[in-house]
Amino acid sequence: MSTEHDKIAPLAYENPQFLNSPDGRILRMMAEYVEPLARFRREQIQDTVVFFGSARFLSLADANNAVQNLPAETEDGKRKLALASVDMARYYEDARRMAFLLSEWAATIPARRRRFVVTTGGGPGIMEAANRGAREAGAKTIGLNIRLPFEQYPNPYITPALNFEFHYFFMRKFWFAYLAKALVIFPGGFGTLDELFEILTLAQTQKLAKKILVVIYGREYWDRLINFQAMSDAGAIAPVDLDLFKMVDTPEEGFEYLKDGLTKHHLGPDRPRHVGEVSPEIAKTNP
Repeated sequence: MSTEHDKIAPLAYENPQFLNSPDGRILRMMAEYVEPLARFRREQIQDTVVFFGSARFLSLADANNAVQNLPAETEDGKRKLALASVDMARYYEDARRMAFLLSEWAATIPARRRRFVVTTGGGPGIMEAANRGAREAGAKTIGLNIRLPFEQYPNPYITPALNFEFHYFFMRKFWFAYLAKALVIFPGGFGTLDELFEILTLAQTQKLAKKILVVIYGREYWDRLINFQAMSDAGAIAPVDLDLFKMVDTPEEGFEYLKDGLTKHHLGPDRPRHVGEVSPEIAKTNP
């Protein structure tokens, strides 16, 4: 027997049928903005350095182990890929090293909030390497994962309180750029190219309200894929656009460029706020 109490409608924000419906999409989008914002504030994250690169590259130890364990009857194509993975493992180790150097330096900055926190897409490969390097330096490190039809699990080196999972690609992209003061682009595939050119386009068109350093790692790899100079020579981009990024070949070279640039633009005397002050992105949302 029903009662009057049984006829009370659920509150809209407690109604899963509504929240998961097309009409509730705007609320789900807002949740992927507000919930990370609250966590970043709680964890005292002021700004980030984002590492991009292939999810498919292995550590040197894992790549060597995979080759050693190949069955004798392995077809040539698969053996060739396994051997290539050993060569590409240097990028995993270099990302790990650069993230370590950056995190070790960032820990010495006298600030109330954490500066230049290493951030990745949260998955394997270069993402794992960067999170791993930061973790080995004793720093907090962020993973912005995405829920996909084929599962991408977060790597084990992400700080648990800073392990995020997104449904919407555009909200994940927003958080990559929102707090970033630098991007480090390691060899990668379609996703890496997407992130690189999106930021370069925003910088070229002066749509960024801050200076974001862009480091492209591995000249040998990138010169085979993209001829930036040819784009300039053809008039597709301006010669000055070649200054939007810096290409480097060692973790130490990349770190020194980042340290100098971050100091000049975000810690130096020309910066608009004192060291340790909350970033303008977060400040806009604080009462």
